[in-house]
Amino acid sequence: MERVCFLLRVRPERLEEYKERHRAVWPEMLDALTKTGWRNYSLFLSDDGLLVGYLETDDFAAAQQAMAETDVNSRWQAEMAPFFEAGRPDEALFTLAEVFHLD
Repeated sequence: MERVCFLLRVRPERLEEYKERHRAVWPEMLDALTKTGWRNYSLFLSDDGLLVGYLETDDFAAAQQAMAETDVNSRWQAEMAPFFEAGRPDEALFTLAEVFHLD
C-alpha cells in the first residue's frame, strides 16, 4: 500500500466556497474515487489556503490515471480549477516524500 501526501494552494478569497463545495461532494465523484482505488482520502486546509491531501492506494499512478479517465473527474476538475492558484488540481499536485511512519 502507498501512503500519499500532496500539497496544493487554494485562492484565499475562495476558501469558504471551497469548504462548502467539499461538504457536498457529488455522490458519483465519491463513487469514482472509491472504484479507482483512493482509500482513506482526507483534505486539510489552512487559513492561508495551503491544502494538504492524504490518501492510501495500491498504486498512486494507476489510481490517478483511472480517475483521469472518468467523465465525473473531468467535470469536477473543471469546476474546481478556479479555486486553485495553479489551475486544475489533479494536474498540479505536489507530492511529498514519506520519511517516517509509525505503524
